Amino acid sequence: MSILIGSENGVLVQGITGRDGSFHTKLMLEYGTKVVAGVTPGKEGQRVHGVPVFNTVKKAVRETGADTSIIFVPAKFAADAIMEAADAGIRLIVVITEGIPVKDMINALNFAKERGSRIIGPNCPGIITPGEAKVGIMPGNIFKRGKIGVVSRSGTLTYEIVSHLTNNGFGQSTAIGIGGDPVIGTRFVDVLRLFNDDPETEAVVLIGEIGGTDEQDAADYIKSEFKKPVVAFIAGRTAPKEKRMGHAGAIIMGSEGTYEEKRKKFEEVGVRVADLPEDVPKILKEVLK
Repeated sequence: MSILIGSENGVLVQGITGRDGSFHTKLMLEYGTKVVAGVTPGKEGQRVHGVPVFNTVKKAVRETGADTSIIFVPAKFAADAIMEAADAGIRLIVVITEGIPVKDMINALNFAKERGSRIIGPNCPGIITPGEAKVGIMPGNIFKRGKIGVVSRSGTLTYEIVSHLTNNGFGQSTAIGIGGDPVIGTRFVDVLRLFNDDPETEAVVLIGEIGGTDEQDAADYIKSEFKKPVVAFIAGRTAPKEKRMGHAGAIIMGSEGTYEEKRKKFEEVGVRVADLPEDVPKILKEVLK
């Protein structure tokens, strides 16, 4: 069983004729993802790696039945692309684009919520259910089907930790990169709720980073409702205050977003925190005994 995405979902690529859209469409198809349509205004009638291109999302959905979208649209147009997808009835919108203006993203997020659409991202690597489908830019070869859910704010750390998991015999049920921009559509708590209800997810690896309070909110949820083991890793232990670390959302302002505060909060609710990425599977072996 998977959460959010599986082999049955039809995927639409917004920005399919661009460099990144075309490149990752090919990789998603090779992985086995059911990519059924692409959208680039003015390019209708073309095909990209055999995938038909439409001028609008609404027409693409009507003709192909797509229910999931992935967005490779430049930042200044990405909010409009999100709203177009939501307005066309797309249920899951994965936004790879980084640096969407905050006000634009807030408007797009509210618009999508009103229409019942879920946004993953922006500034995220996407989502993968190993052996079924990947909607994003994750390197599919490092993933293996299994029972460990993975949720992360960092793309590259996801790859590193998943590689350690796979090499140590821990396959993944679904892995989700929620994104590193200040305003994102799906947070740790939202994904934990889905994993909590998934009978094939036995434990969860949560990969956080400095900045904001998303990890602290996750710890509160774990304490009150989550029923499965969680192992965490937090990036940014040595980052100085008020200096952005990679992601726009990874900046410490005051005391709430520090590594120390996040780690303390997790440990208070019984979540073990790995010092190094390679320690994650070692701790998992202990907590799953």
